[in-house]
Amino acid sequence: MTFTPHGKHLIAGEWRATEQTFLSEPAHGSAHAFSVGTPELVDQAVRAAEDAFWSYGYSSRAQRAAFLEAIADEIEARAEAITEIGTQETGLPEARLNGERGRTTGQLRLFAQHILKGDYLDRRHDAAMPDRQPLPRPELRMMQRPIGPVAVFGASNFPLAFSTAGGDTAAALAAGCPVVVKGHGAHPGTGEIVAEAILAAIVKCDMPRGVFSLVQGGKRDVGQALVQHPLIKAVGFTGSLAGGRALFDLCAQRPEPIPFFGELGSVNPMFMLPEAVARRGEALGQGWAASLSMGAGQFCTNPGIAVVLNGPQADTFVEAARAALSTTGAQVMLTDGIASAYVSGAAQMGAQSGVQGLLTSMCDRREAKPFLFRVSAQDWMGNHALAEEVFGPLGLVVVARDMDEMLDLARSFGGQLTATLHMDEADAGLARRLMPILERKAGRVLANGFPTGVEVCDSMVHGGPYPASTNFGATSVGTLSIRRFLRPVCYQNIPASVLPADLA
Repeated sequence: MTFTPHGKHLIAGEWRATEQTFLSEPAHGSAHAFSVGTPELVDQAVRAAEDAFWSYGYSSRAQRAAFLEAIADEIEARAEAITEIGTQETGLPEARLNGERGRTTGQLRLFAQHILKGDYLDRRHDAAMPDRQPLPRPELRMMQRPIGPVAVFGASNFPLAFSTAGGDTAAALAAGCPVVVKGHGAHPGTGEIVAEAILAAIVKCDMPRGVFSLVQGGKRDVGQALVQHPLIKAVGFTGSLAGGRALFDLCAQRPEPIPFFGELGSVNPMFMLPEAVARRGEALGQGWAASLSMGAGQFCTNPGIAVVLNGPQADTFVEAARAALSTTGAQVMLTDGIASAYVSGAAQMGAQSGVQGLLTSMCDRREAKPFLFRVSAQDWMGNHALAEEVFGPLGLVVVARDMDEMLDLARSFGGQLTATLHMDEADAGLARRLMPILERKAGRVLANGFPTGVEVCDSMVHGGPYPASTNFGATSVGTLSIRRFLRPVCYQNIPASVLPADLA
């Protein structure tokens, strides 16, 4: 099944073209022209979303669950075409796209089942106490309600699972919130075909047309118009620290500030404890190399820093990682811009004081090879630039003199999506000293694993203190992510005949 994009925006059920266009930059295959978004299109999409909210926001959980299942079905019906255009645009291999599509439809189906259970409503009831002294108590009920239209920004590194019908969109639609997506320029054709699937589900389930819109392309004014539109009530974003922080500030500066749920950047440190390194340092080095280079290092949970204690056993770990990375071939990165930023970031890191290059590479245009550097904990803690994410297969080994310096190093990290302990049972005492620090620094703490896989389930937290995310109380993966698009409403002495159906 060959898919040729028509290059239009989807605005409240209608495919719309604009006069200005941009060309996609595929890793291979033909480039296609796509219409450029405008603030006027954003306004039309958001106003349609607000109109849709008055029916969709009050639809039944069964209706919304059926809609989510229909979206998943329609995406699977276009599986071959999605993989074809997705691999062309991003350079990701077919197996990765197929797996990501399964995760995307799995998220939609998980939310469908989640809202049918009803637990997410957090329903509470305090019965009236008319005879209580000195004052009676009214009857009080509480439930979570949808907040209104939500803006979602597609991510560069996940064209399916974090983009048009990804986790943010699935959570918002499950909650009862219409969605306006700002498509990512790295994969506009993939976004278009997924939008076609959503439109087919809208028609099949007789949903209001404004429940979903896709605005392609556009400059900063389009993103600004979306987050500043007075009818948008929250924003979901996955991307760079600089871009996310700029949008976060715009949300905070609105006459009506709104929450900005941004997942921004993380180096995901691993702490290699001495007994584990002594017993299996070579295997740990090889495992780190595989995780670091997976998908050309273009995962937000890529473990970019390994912290070890100085000594010959640490050298074994480092050499094993270096040897494994040296045999890793060049991998295509998502865009020319990402590849250029990776090479620039590696050059800047290598130029920092005290940094030793263990493995350096020559990268061709959009193809990346791994880099590996080493630095002392003292030099690392004295240079904030070394704590910044370099998006790609770049690893930094930070060597601490002793456990006290490793603890100081752990305290100096900013917020992270993940932090990992590699430990054996004999390391438990040291691990207990690290745990209180790591749980303050990261949304997910692992032992004896690598963080690049993010399970979609009830218990997952994909977020963390700033700058990993802009809201440490939220997650962008897992069923808890629906809470971002809900707010509690208390109903006092409301007759059962007037209460929402889920409370009556």
